[in-house]
Amino acid sequence: MNRALSFPAQAFKAYDIRGVVPEVIDAAFARALGRAFGARAAALGERTVAVGRDGRLSSPMLAEALIEGLLDAGVDVLDLGMVTTPMLYFAAATHCRSGIQVTGSHNPKHHNGFKMVLAGRAIHGEEIQALRAAMESGAAAAPVRGRVQRLAIQPEYIARIAGDVRLARPLKLVIDCGNGVTGASAPDLFRALGCDVTVLYGEVDGEFPNHHPDPSKPENLRDLIAALQRTGADLGFAFDGDGDRLGVVTPSGQNIFPDRQLMLFAQDVLRRVPGGTIVFDVKCSQRLAPAIRAAGGVPLMHKTGHSLIKAKMREVGAPLGGEMSGHIFFQERWYGFDDGSYAGARLLEILSRHPDPGAVLEALPTSHATPELNVACAEGEPHRLVAELQRMARFDPPAEVSTVDGLRVDWPDGFGLIRASNTTPVLVLRFEGHTPEALARIKAEMMALLRRVKPDAEIGAAAH
Repeated sequence: MNRALSFPAQAFKAYDIRGVVPEVIDAAFARALGRAFGARAAALGERTVAVGRDGRLSSPMLAEALIEGLLDAGVDVLDLGMVTTPMLYFAAATHCRSGIQVTGSHNPKHHNGFKMVLAGRAIHGEEIQALRAAMESGAAAAPVRGRVQRLAIQPEYIARIAGDVRLARPLKLVIDCGNGVTGASAPDLFRALGCDVTVLYGEVDGEFPNHHPDPSKPENLRDLIAALQRTGADLGFAFDGDGDRLGVVTPSGQNIFPDRQLMLFAQDVLRRVPGGTIVFDVKCSQRLAPAIRAAGGVPLMHKTGHSLIKAKMREVGAPLGGEMSGHIFFQERWYGFDDGSYAGARLLEILSRHPDPGAVLEALPTSHATPELNVACAEGEPHRLVAELQRMARFDPPAEVSTVDGLRVDWPDGFGLIRASNTTPVLVLRFEGHTPEALARIKAEMMALLRRVKPDAEIGAAAH
């Protein structure tokens, strides 16, 4: 392959690679990625790369081409078949140190992509751009072709969790897999923990015929809430398309957002790791940091992005981290990667000690908050606007300004956030107030500031 190749720049995101199939991502793209990633892995002394795929209709074709590219690069492949993204991470933590998951995550059904771990780290940013450059240079195949070994990782994965997580009593659970890939594993896992499990949409189906597998959207939780009330179960879990995020619903229908889940996880982890640092992203509730301090931990707010949170956790030795989007990362007793099923298991371990799990969750501190909101922008506009906002932002005490990721302003009674998405050309906004009046004031003040740099700013619902 000596001629220069070209691949669409918009596919190479901040934390992964994603695009529409076949217009942006096709078999040739996947094979070129396999060659480029394999060459990089080999240069770092990595001999083996694990490959998994989700349940999308295009995933088998893309996984086959990706594996061919990796073999061309001279590395061996552990072919895991259809697994969740966390199972790919598990294989890359226990059988080798590098892996690629073919997944469109929670994107629409005609999308697909790749999440990557290289030499024990989730790669992001410039490393992903370097892969694009390597793909386009069309590197020659290695002199010795790699070999494929198939590995059924699921029994080992379930045994590892079931051997560590102990429930004080059996719980009754409803899980909504949304026809995503968790349908093939999550019911077995929670039954192995001793739960009575009712499964919604457990058949893996890349058409997603019932609802889209994205638990961050309230409309995707309606069937779960109805099933909870019908069955009298203790708790409801919802998973995203590739299984790395968790949604939690109580029997009364309350959605326990991930920043509130983190409060409970922090209390539990800090009993065993006193003084530990807990990392969370800028979209999380203002109530989270005081809850971490009250449990004896050190709160650390960081940039949004699963790869960025993982890197910061590694840097500071954090036992726990999480994002508002639903990625929860346990380093304590686990491997530091995001895993919706494992987070669910750890939550059940805590709640099984209480007679009323829903009441425990609903008692966690909360505020009045907007969901994640988006302002559509032109390509390349969001980061320029945020830089302007950061330059012109002037707030009188007691307001506190953070520019760790966009512009976040904290008042004593709530916060406002405007940041640039790293995956789509939108501004991401979130507002929170301790009272409805505080929320309205903060939202008005932040929107007035935004309209100084973008007079036509209009809020739409978030599209991840």
